[in-house]
Amino acid sequence: MLKEKINSDIIQALKNKEELKVSTLRLLSSAMHNREIEKKGKGGETALSDDEVLEIIRKEVKKRREAIEFYTKGGRADSAEKELAEVGFLDGYLPKGLDESEVRKIVDEAFLRVKPAGEKDFGKFMGEVMKVAKGRADSALVSKLVKEKLG
Repeated sequence: MLKEKINSDIIQALKNKEELKVSTLRLLSSAMHNREIEKKGKGGETALSDDEVLEIIRKEVKKRREAIEFYTKGGRADSAEKELAEVGFLDGYLPKGLDESEVRKIVDEAFLRVKPAGEKDFGKFMGEVMKVAKGRADSALVSKLVKEKLG
């Protein structure tokens, strides 16, 4: 499981004295622990699936990319570089993303299944594409391609 891999990577980073990697992975581990507590509160199974771990990693990457943007605008290149390094560590756990041509193919296939009747079906169409892409596609790109297809 992915969670066990992350935990073993924390131990290895500790042994290698990679401080930034240790702190990044510990924050990720903390986010996973918080999700487990949340699930326990709802009375469900507390163990996280790999899909749930991937979702948490994507959220952490998104937070860091937003921080990079703010640090860059604020002239704090050192902080932006730190966040960029953290994104590099986290990206290693994510599956390879889809390029635009692959996303376009998924959009075309979803269009045939959903048969949207115009802009009012945007949400349904977008949902179908994202379900097939399973988090491997950038939502901004998917949104752009869906809008192109609809109009």
